[in-house]
Amino acid sequence: MFLNEEQLMLRDTVREFAQKEIAPLAAAIDVSMVFPAENLHKMGELGFLGIGFPSAYGGSEMDTLSFALMIEEVAKACGSTVLSVAAHCSLCCGPIAAFGTETQKQKYLPDLLAGKKFGSFCLTEPQSGSDSGALQTTAKRDGDHYIINGSKLYVTNGGYAGTYVVFAKTNLEAGTKGITAFIVGREFPGVIIGKKENKLGLRASDTRQISFDNCRIPAANLLGKENEGFKIALKTLDGGRIGIGAMAVGLAQAAMEKSTAYAKERKAFGQAIAEFQAIRWYIADMATEIHAARLMVHHAARLKDDGKPFTTEAAMAKLFASEMAMRACNKAIQIFGGYGYVMDYPVERYWRDAKLTEIGEGTSEVQRLVISREVLKEIA
Repeated sequence: MFLNEEQLMLRDTVREFAQKEIAPLAAAIDVSMVFPAENLHKMGELGFLGIGFPSAYGGSEMDTLSFALMIEEVAKACGSTVLSVAAHCSLCCGPIAAFGTETQKQKYLPDLLAGKKFGSFCLTEPQSGSDSGALQTTAKRDGDHYIINGSKLYVTNGGYAGTYVVFAKTNLEAGTKGITAFIVGREFPGVIIGKKENKLGLRASDTRQISFDNCRIPAANLLGKENEGFKIALKTLDGGRIGIGAMAVGLAQAAMEKSTAYAKERKAFGQAIAEFQAIRWYIADMATEIHAARLMVHHAARLKDDGKPFTTEAAMAKLFASEMAMRACNKAIQIFGGYGYVMDYPVERYWRDAKLTEIGEGTSEVQRLVISREVLKEIA
């Protein structure tokens, strides 16, 4: 995989932490829906949340590929934990670092990267998911402030976040060209934390509706330029798709490792089921597709690190890795048979957790739109 010594050391360090501190809690918090705040704090203290961010703000100055390696290892241990990490780093810290003023970066990033505060990304609304241009949250200028009104849906880390990156319409007639991004503190009057969603998978990751009722924020908290928030959202999601791809790879890898171990131990008709061709074919397919998906994720990460266009490659990596993860987890359940369908074994949880990777940060259908648009442009 052509990893350098620093990247290999990081991967092994994260793997040790994840298997020791995160994995033992994964099944229990899936049932209880308890947010893994303590382990996220620990990850901040260890510098894992600062991967890819400048040291001037508390980051560890490593690259996007290193971030993908970290995400994969955490995903192998717990899907709920890794989604919280990915959303925090890619969707909140990422746009502040990329588009924030120096004052904003100095104010918000140190606590976020250290894990003292968690971050969220507020784009989706009850009436606008893939069609972000249809969002109805508004922000009106009032002297040195903006007044935000509206509701956001499916906000990861919503109930625990101290900092929200929020998208609102500042020009109601301009569609996507009238969207603006803001940094909103949890402490601002008018921020309303909604109920925690009871989800199919990733159940310990906190997902909520966040509403804004005449939420008054300083104009200094404008992120980027007015009416250019949609560009910020798209660029943020491009980078976030690398993380979701890595998450999918990690879940699939965990499913394969559990399946191969079980196949060697489980006996049927006088031999280990790993001796049967059907099982061996499943495992071969899983291993091949995981390898391909990992290479695609790493390629997109390297393009981003090199400052080259990566939108299409990130979409490809996210699309293939997410759908691959569902295939791998489905095969894992089949290998386990009846045991795979009960919660005493982890493969059913991997399947439930992996499903979100086909939906979050752009559905598979949206990824195909992004990819086909680029391919058809080349043909033209």
